[in-house]
Amino acid sequence: MSWQRQTPRCGRVSRSGETVYSCRDCVLDPTCVMCQDCFQYSIHSRHNFKKRVSNGATACNCGEVDVWRSAPYCSQHAPTASDLGEPTRTSRWEKEWHEVPLPRQPEASVTGGSVTMNEPICLIDTGRDGRMSVQQRALQILEQIQQPVVVVAVVGLYRTGKSYLMNRLAGRQSGFALGSTIESKTKGIWMWCVPHPFKDGHTLVLLDTEGLGDVEKGNDKHDTWIFCLAVLLSSTLVYNSLGTIDNSALEKLQFVTELTEHIRVKLSDHRKNIELSLVFPSFVWTVRDFSLELQLDSKPITADEYLENSLKLIPGSSPDVARRNLVRQSLKEFFVVRRCFVMDRPASAAKMKRMEQLTDADLEPSFVEPAQQFCSYIHQQAQVKTMRGGRGLTGRMLGSLAETYVEAIRSGKVPCLESVVEALPKIHNSRAVAEALDFYRTGMTQKVQFPTETQEALSTVHSAVAQEAASKFMNASFNDQDEKHLLQLKEGIEKEYAALCKRNVEESRKVCWSVIRRVFASLEHELSNGSYMRPGGYNDFHSALDHGAPLYRSEKGRGIMSEDILSKYLEEKNAVGKSIRAADQTLSESQKKMEEERIKREEAEQRRKLLEEQNQIQQQAMRDLEESNAENLRQLALKLERENENAKLELDRVLSAKLKEQEEQLEGSHKKRIEELKDDIKKLKEERDSVDVDKPVPEKKKKKPWWKKVADGLQNVGMIAAVVGPGPVKVLGLGAVATGAIINMFD
Repeated sequence: MSWQRQTPRCGRVSRSGETVYSCRDCVLDPTCVMCQDCFQYSIHSRHNFKKRVSNGATACNCGEVDVWRSAPYCSQHAPTASDLGEPTRTSRWEKEWHEVPLPRQPEASVTGGSVTMNEPICLIDTGRDGRMSVQQRALQILEQIQQPVVVVAVVGLYRTGKSYLMNRLAGRQSGFALGSTIESKTKGIWMWCVPHPFKDGHTLVLLDTEGLGDVEKGNDKHDTWIFCLAVLLSSTLVYNSLGTIDNSALEKLQFVTELTEHIRVKLSDHRKNIELSLVFPSFVWTVRDFSLELQLDSKPITADEYLENSLKLIPGSSPDVARRNLVRQSLKEFFVVRRCFVMDRPASAAKMKRMEQLTDADLEPSFVEPAQQFCSYIHQQAQVKTMRGGRGLTGRMLGSLAETYVEAIRSGKVPCLESVVEALPKIHNSRAVAEALDFYRTGMTQKVQFPTETQEALSTVHSAVAQEAASKFMNASFNDQDEKHLLQLKEGIEKEYAALCKRNVEESRKVCWSVIRRVFASLEHELSNGSYMRPGGYNDFHSALDHGAPLYRSEKGRGIMSEDILSKYLEEKNAVGKSIRAADQTLSESQKKMEEERIKREEAEQRRKLLEEQNQIQQQAMRDLEESNAENLRQLALKLERENENAKLELDRVLSAKLKEQEEQLEGSHKKRIEELKDDIKKLKEERDSVDVDKPVPEKKKKKPWWKKVADGLQNVGMIAAVVGPGPVKVLGLGAVATGAIINMFD
């Protein structure tokens, strides 16, 4: 119809690495998408939507009514009544959009890739229908966090003081909602991001979860999924309870026994439980309103010893004993790093109704001291959130993790750890390349004033900006297999730098010719008048040239082509001077010949110098790119080495726990468990040895990975080809396009 052609459309083509969105509820064509701007101003953000990374050729379909079941417009492109040929009526699109508020900006400040939130917001909501959804406001905040994240989640029965502990971790008296009634305050999972108080360059992400055991929920699976998400998203899991750690308290942790049913991993040589223990968070049990003496057999014990004693398996083989041991065994097997903090009742019942208003002076010292110890432990010992293999996550990656897990739960599937590790590179690495290149372009544009006086001036800025761009890529990328995306970044920066070198030449030429025209204006005027075509005119002409050259060289900002342009100009004038010299009757033939030979010698010497200078400029540009590539490899080597160290720490933690448990079991009667432990320990040691590049091995077997060699002793560019081997040479060697562009930069 004709009105369709008149209505607004977006049609914006997204760049490679940008995020685009598709609404499952409203599209007719599954390839139909909206760009990020249109999506934010659409009602589809309230629907069941999916986002993906654009390949660089994805056009926004906002406004194309034939591919949408409903709501084809965002609020920015919604047609008016006149657009629809209905001047007297309000269009149905306008009516629909009167109800759509503009996106609310997250109440957070961003500084250097870190976010400070003024208050918590909902990360994962549970709607009235019980279905979970990740909230866009929270994702927008996580998108801005480009630092590693330490993620601390708290779980436990409702009305046990979980939110109060999280507020203390945030350094605030209020924030996460507290309550003094039997009603559960927190619904879903709420998030609070603050700069880490002890680790520079890190962000502390606090997750407060909906209280378990709320009778109003009705869905018996809901608590299980809340618990699973807290485990999957966190690097430290805090379980909060009241009273003591007894059989009743342990039975309330039955969710632990269901983890293997609700979380899937790729089966390796290890049992599934071992794979989970390698990626699960550390576990902290906080027991509030604890009134017992920490003693065992009349001897004082620590809170940690109290926990470990409570987790000892009960002797016997009856079904009841097996059931009661299952929670104990699961806690010990899944969470190999365990801590415990016990706290007295904070205050009287009357005071606790206004906990947000109380200071430490108003609380019992027997509560304040262990609470401070708990916060100190979390702040100093909680680790960065990592995936299998020691790969750390940023806030942006954490957001993708939450979306992937919730999407699996919504679709009735079981979250799979292997699928996440495969999905994160697809989501983030192309985008990391695009953002690093954008950073490089912006940085060079802001910091370079064309033309530069020397190639070294351009080189210095390039080196600094390229190094920071590589650092941003390393932080934003995840598991870049075969350095595929690092190679894309390398080629992109090479192309950009070659273009900048070419531009530097062209800008210098423009400035130099402008200076030439100004400095030699009087000479050109005399030439146009024929003033030098007279006896003695050649000497005057030559004097004018000699006078103009130093004036030209005294001008600032001429750039790297200064002598080249002056040389070209002088050659042009020497050709004119030949006619003037021939017409000058005051010069003898021998003088004319000597002058001609002198000029030829000077021109030849000048051409040699210029060629040498251009070669030096080209070689400098080549060295700049080689050094940038070497810096890429250095940063990659350090990143891989950090991940390798993290992987070793993961294995060491699990191996140490298994060895300790084996020692305890040798004194008991659980023969089957002893055999399982022997097998687990053997396989863990084998994997530990395979990643331990520093462990002494026989000389004939000793071989370090290429990235370890780079990290150990990369001194100059000439060493690199010999060090890194055939694979990463692709990342190092200059591309043909960049090489050709630099060779032809003076054309």
